[in-house]
Amino acid sequence: MSFGGDFLGYCKDEISIFLKDVDELLFVPYAKRDYDSYVERASPFFDQIGIKLKPIHKHNPIDAINKAKAIYIPGGNTFRLLNELYKEAILKLLKLRIGAGVKYIGSSAGSIIACPTIRTTNDMPIVEPPSFNALNLIPFQLNCHYLDKDPNFPHNGESREMRIQEYHEESDTPVLGLREDSWLHCSGEEIVLKGKNNAVLFKKGEKRKEILIGKNIEKYFDKLA
Repeated sequence: MSFGGDFLGYCKDEISIFLKDVDELLFVPYAKRDYDSYVERASPFFDQIGIKLKPIHKHNPIDAINKAKAIYIPGGNTFRLLNELYKEAILKLLKLRIGAGVKYIGSSAGSIIACPTIRTTNDMPIVEPPSFNALNLIPFQLNCHYLDKDPNFPHNGESREMRIQEYHEESDTPVLGLREDSWLHCSGEEIVLKGKNNAVLFKKGEKRKEILIGKNIEKYFDKLA
């Protein structure tokens, strides 16, 4: 969601096209505590585009994933989300199904778990998952809701860029700072930046690089094993 906007309103057209052949979407609200209220919040958006939500917590999660044609994992606390995926023993199954062609949409925390790990989330570790390892669908890390330092705002703490630099003191994996109102469309070998705002790429030992809207960013990243 963009600040002050409707739920997923900033990418409604993109989602409508992406899910044009889908009439039911598996909804995984594990990043929030109140699952049912999250379903109520999200349903009006998908009703507008003719898609019914199937809440995973109302069904056997393994069966639901195996039957799903499309899956959406929205935002909330990334640690809680990953912890629930481990508790339900469905992390590997999700990766297999998405790899087999099931359509996947993730926003905020749901985007972070598409990374190799969740180590670049902005969230507090309110729970402790068995591991920080995530779906590893893309060969780089995301920092969602990325904010540039405001020189007019006095702040003694670390900026988002400084926190990413700290991450690179311990890891070589590149990080893409994804600003509000923008998203990635992944298809085959293409990962295209879309939306309203450019992204910023951080690689260990290199200067930050602005990535322009419309660019296939796959070429900027080395494949990870």
